[in-house]
Amino acid sequence: MNLRRTKAVARKEFLHILRDPRSLYMALATPLLLLLLFGYALSLDVDQVPTVIYDLDKSSESRELVQRFRGSTYFRIVSVAETPAEIDRAIDRSQALVGLAISPGFGGDLKAGREATVQLLLDGSDSNTANIALGYAQALVTLYGAEVRALARDRFGAPAIKGVDARIRVIFNSDLKSRNYIVPGLIAVILMIIAAILTSLCIAREWENGTMEQLLSTPLRPVELLLGKLAAYFTIGMVDMVIAIITGVFLFEVPLRGSVLLLMATSAIFCFGALCWGIMLSAATRNQLIAYQLSMISSFLPAFLLSGFIYSIDNMPRVIQAITYLVPARYFVTILKGIFLKGVGWEILWLEILAMTLYGIAVFTLAMRRMRQKVA
Repeated sequence: MNLRRTKAVARKEFLHILRDPRSLYMALATPLLLLLLFGYALSLDVDQVPTVIYDLDKSSESRELVQRFRGSTYFRIVSVAETPAEIDRAIDRSQALVGLAISPGFGGDLKAGREATVQLLLDGSDSNTANIALGYAQALVTLYGAEVRALARDRFGAPAIKGVDARIRVIFNSDLKSRNYIVPGLIAVILMIIAAILTSLCIAREWENGTMEQLLSTPLRPVELLLGKLAAYFTIGMVDMVIAIITGVFLFEVPLRGSVLLLMATSAIFCFGALCWGIMLSAATRNQLIAYQLSMISSFLPAFLLSGFIYSIDNMPRVIQAITYLVPARYFVTILKGIFLKGVGWEILWLEILAMTLYGIAVFTLAMRRMRQKVA
């Protein structure tokens, strides 16, 4: 391999990118736009759930329960119903997600130590939000009922029953902000998409423009052509990574507790594998449109759905869990969350780093073999 020829290919590719505003825009602006769009629009936090109240008891206890819902950050009272039909109408029109109906005698049952009932009606069309809202509502009602019964026991001189004092400490993401969980995963997904798309066009473009024959007529070897093109896009990929990290830390305020050096080193390994995948697709198809479509399907969908970025891998079927081991974004998402939120080092993440390294070597070998087949 001749280093001088490799540098010449890298310089040629850099000049092509700089002289093509569309390629430069795709390389630098698109990752930032995607990060801003998904970072602000995608949220797993459930709060301010629109709630409608139907109070049949009209007691001080029922009014206090309604006030608890009103003062909670998880619920937002949108209306007070006078009939059960008004609750159904509010849910049917998507004006409310939760309906709280307080039965007659609620306050008296609470003070007498009897079982007091309330009815919770939820819009199950959004099952995830409904389940979370149900958990919040049940916890709020249960806690309030326990407080009222304890107060009644104290008032009548009965001995209070001591319960369990649960003192909760949330480690790593103490504010439980979904943005701290989403943004590191977004960086992995976006870098995978951009890297694969950029390089998926480079070899196919040479064939379509008729310049590949000119390159093949030179002493340039396939490995030199491959490494030269990789060098140009690798530099752009790392610039994108720096932009994404700065945006995540300073704009979205995601804590970066781990080593920046380890973060950049693992990003380089992941970027190399993603670029090699794009080049392999480009060399295999010789058509920019087909290469672009294949890169989108094979990079975006697996990275978004099978990396653990949004959906927990442990909850997937066994067959799908096995397939996720072939998705490099799975390992990079784990690394990013470990470095950003937990501050762990290579001694914890070495297995994911090794898996990404092996993936990069395997894809580079396949890309090299495909290049040699096309040249032959």
